[in-house]
Amino acid sequence: MRLLVVEDDKDLNRQLVSALEQSGYAVDRAFDGEEGHFLGDTEPYDAVVLDIGLPRKDGVTVLEEWRRAGRTMPVLILTARDRWSDKVQGFDAGADDYVSKPFHMEEVLARIRALLRRASGHATNEIVCGPVRLDAKAGRVVVDGAPIKLTSHEYRLLSYLMHHAGRVISRSEIIEHMYDQDFDRDSNTIEVFVGRLRKKLGVDLIQTVRGLGYLVEAKSPGDEKTGLATEGGKRGGGGG
Repeated sequence: MRLLVVEDDKDLNRQLVSALEQSGYAVDRAFDGEEGHFLGDTEPYDAVVLDIGLPRKDGVTVLEEWRRAGRTMPVLILTARDRWSDKVQGFDAGADDYVSKPFHMEEVLARIRALLRRASGHATNEIVCGPVRLDAKAGRVVVDGAPIKLTSHEYRLLSYLMHHAGRVISRSEIIEHMYDQDFDRDSNTIEVFVGRLRKKLGVDLIQTVRGLGYLVEAKSPGDEKTGLATEGGKRGGGGG
């Protein structure tokens, strides 16, 4: 999952980015409204943390312009505790949730998890696909009751695929949502990560849909396959 933090206070921006990265997200940052608007208008973020009081262009204006342009990513706004009017303006502009300053970082993380859950149609932090369980709160993956140790990039990839179970995800979409803007992106790397995930999970979870991308089916272990033309994904299989 890839997020954007737009906050002009450099210390708070750094703290938010650090906490989100430690929770397994790829994070871009902006320090004023113009830069934040540009990034949100040109990059495919899964969610945005947006301060209301920004220099060069205020947060409400940024949000209004995103929504008019058809940008639908969930937005969590940051407001001053005594400015209830900011909250009203933010919701009217298209915000999905808010946090009042000062705040506990755990609250921001919990609200981001909730926004991502709702955006992908999940009711809880735990996503189950067959024998694989992913706990978004704990950042933990379990297969048949046994914990699996993943690298941060492997976890991001699996999390994105499982959040969008039942839909074929192209390599380009995975790249856009796995890495921040400064990362040197390479589609071949995705195939390497998929291969590693298949070996570590040891179950038939990630399918390669020829010419299209990858698919995780939201099914129980005994369910029949959907009939899509797939390759790879065999137990202990190799790369995509």
